[in-house]
Amino acid sequence: MAVKLRLMRMGKKKQPTYRVVAADSRSPRNGRFIEIIGTYEPRQDPSVIKIDNERAVHWLEHGAQPTERVAKLLKISGAWTEHTGEVIDVAVPERAARKSKKQMEKDAEAAAAPAEEAADDAEGDE
Repeated sequence: MAVKLRLMRMGKKKQPTYRVVAADSRSPRNGRFIEIIGTYEPRQDPSVIKIDNERAVHWLEHGAQPTERVAKLLKISGAWTEHTGEVIDVAVPERAARKSKKQMEKDAEAAAAPAEEAADDAEGDE
């Protein structure tokens, strides 16, 4: 039986929370699982990750394959480091504030205005 460590979606519509589970790779996403090893709440700021590292390492040592997202969560929680011995920088980058389209246009105009003035000054010197 091929075991995967993967996310199982929970929560209301448009408000997901996830369980990190060990499940047979053939079972559906929200179907049967073997064991719950943690939770992941992405809508919190910052995201909440609670993983039982001891059980996660147990499953990794017994051949369970994590999905890409679960592998990232295991690296953040430290279970991946316990399993492999690799030292991983888990600094989560700060999210940049998003700008509206109008704000980006204003910034572009402001940046272009001094460049145009410098070009006009250079032509006037000749």
